Amino acid sequence: MRHGSISGRRFSRAITSASTAANKLHFAAAAYDYSLMTTDKISHTTAKARARVEVVYREESRRVLATLIRLLGDFELAEEALHDAFAAALTQWPRDGVPRNPRAWLVSAGRFKAIDQLRRRARFDASLTEIAHQLDLDNDESDDVEMLEDDQLRLIFTCCHPSLAHDAQIALTLREVCGLTTEEVARAFLTSTATVAQRIVRAKAKIRDARIPYEVPDKAALPERLDTVLHVIYLVFNEGYSAAFGAELTRRQLTAEAIRLGRLLIQLLPDPEATGLLALMLLHESRSITRTTAGGDMVLLDQQDRSQWNRAQIEEGSQLVLRALAAGEIGPYTLQAAIAAVHAEAPSADATDWAEIAGLYELLLRVDPSPVVELNRAAAIAMRDGPDAGLRLIDALLTRGELLDYHLAHAARADLYRRLGRADQARDAYQRALSLARQEPERRFLAARLAELAIE
Repeated sequence: MRHGSISGRRFSRAITSASTAANKLHFAAAAYDYSLMTTDKISHTTAKARARVEVVYREESRRVLATLIRLLGDFELAEEALHDAFAAALTQWPRDGVPRNPRAWLVSAGRFKAIDQLRRRARFDASLTEIAHQLDLDNDESDDVEMLEDDQLRLIFTCCHPSLAHDAQIALTLREVCGLTTEEVARAFLTSTATVAQRIVRAKAKIRDARIPYEVPDKAALPERLDTVLHVIYLVFNEGYSAAFGAELTRRQLTAEAIRLGRLLIQLLPDPEATGLLALMLLHESRSITRTTAGGDMVLLDQQDRSQWNRAQIEEGSQLVLRALAAGEIGPYTLQAAIAAVHAEAPSADATDWAEIAGLYELLLRVDPSPVVELNRAAAIAMRDGPDAGLRLIDALLTRGELLDYHLAHAARADLYRRLGRADQARDAYQRALSLARQEPERRFLAARLAELAIE
């Protein structure tokens, strides 16, 4: 057996306050009076600078917000300062040029905007005078590169503080650190937008009123706080890798951000499960460009062009899996990463070691039992033992009342019926899956399957 390989069956022998509009450039109207300039008078330089503001907002706004929360100590004040800073950028960058370090410029501008705002409010609330004065006196660390890079991790641990309810921890982090809309967070929770919005508001109030510190906990306290943080990072990755709903299957910015946070986390705490999570994300991301066509349609795993998979990410992910397994504490993320590695190292779909994958799902079911793991195990068993075997397991799940509203359960069931030549039952199951699916590429795929059955 070659060193570092994921093939063989080593693993089973060796052993998972705002909406979209708030994240768009709605601050533009408050920043620049476009009525003073007609379109034909806008210079190329000005247009280029404005475009740069939009790019920086998309790519850097959450990092800028995290730093402003550290500097200002208040979520709401930091959010106002963020939008004030971008409003200033939209006015000044076309005139003065884009700064060498846009993020540091925005942090500094936001901080001073917040101080000015506190001073104005102090005319009506004297208690704010001292806060503004203290912020003015504090050393401005907005250009400290190491501090800037760590701010999102500090914010994650603050949002995941044990004083907050578990669902509020995750909702707040997804909203504030990663910029998911309240609706997207609600989809991840399978709950209503109003419920998630209330969780976020209450969590912010709790952080403020309880004076929860904005810091990474010391090493003694880190392990007990780690599970929630890992879960949050993986939810962010999943939202990017397979968006909850909408026109696109993937959102590469979110997957890149989750991987970046995963790397930062294992630098801070080389925990086996943190390592396993990073491996899992890299292995999934390695095939992201082959998961959709140029037109945005889904491409199933067995039909993907494996020559286009990112071999560097596969190699790094595989080595991280081995490192996590060697630690001896095998958790759910490490097991999922091992499964992803078996897929990634198979030279073709037909060469996939489904017995190994089914065995790993058996282990995962013991470590982290859930209906979704059972569903995935059933799919692997269907590939190993035939569609009848998988169908019996999926039917048993649905009979228990599990995953009745989960579109992938019905899609898997439909596919097995299709493989068995039971067209009427396949059609019913595809219809049910289509009625539950929210993502447009998935809906197109399911509709195409239905159309194929109609022709047969």
